[in-house]
Amino acid sequence: MLTSVYRPGSSFLHRARPGVKLVGLLVLTTVVVAVPSLRVLGVVAAVVVVLTLAAGLGVRTVGALVWPMRWIVLVLTPLQVWTVGWERAVLVVGGLVVAVAAAGLVTVTTRVADMMDTIVAVVRPLERVGVDAERVGLVMALTIRSIPVVARTLTECGQARRARGLERSPRALLVPFVVRTVRHAERVGDALVARGVDDAPEPQVGAGSYGPGTRR
Repeated sequence: MLTSVYRPGSSFLHRARPGVKLVGLLVLTTVVVAVPSLRVLGVVAAVVVVLTLAAGLGVRTVGALVWPMRWIVLVLTPLQVWTVGWERAVLVVGGLVVAVAAAGLVTVTTRVADMMDTIVAVVRPLERVGVDAERVGLVMALTIRSIPVVARTLTECGQARRARGLERSPRALLVPFVVRTVRHAERVGDALVARGVDDAPEPQVGAGSYGPGTRR
């Protein structure tokens, strides 16, 4: 089941156009990557927290989206500290967390339908070169809707691993996670086919097909 993480509200962030929020997200993430500074990272993180509170969401809402990343943080942080030092590790891992939090803030304040319409409008000029804008919008909408499903699956697999007393076994986490994620993808694919969204070409009468006037 595809689940939206949108939280209804009347804040200025909820009312802002999806395009404006996407541009803001692009600016924030670009600043974090282009200006590797602990001070800049702190300012951007503060901006995300202030926007979250101003939207009436509470830090816990966006924190719930970032929480499944704890395994990546636990693995990536010591590796970065060992290879490039603690400061660079904070910049890399902290930048990743801030970027995900900012993206989460956009998703919880924007309806998927509005996001899809914005993406389709941006891509539509590319239809002249053969890009299917509606299909691109559908793919993006499915991606946005699937993120919380995958995150919840990872959390549930981690809880199941702890219940079995296998906290130290990566296999006990990764194998069920991959299997459940693949099954989710298959269900989404089946649903799309059932609704007529398929890549299968239409049958044509030609070589290798039987039609009026052809012989077997």
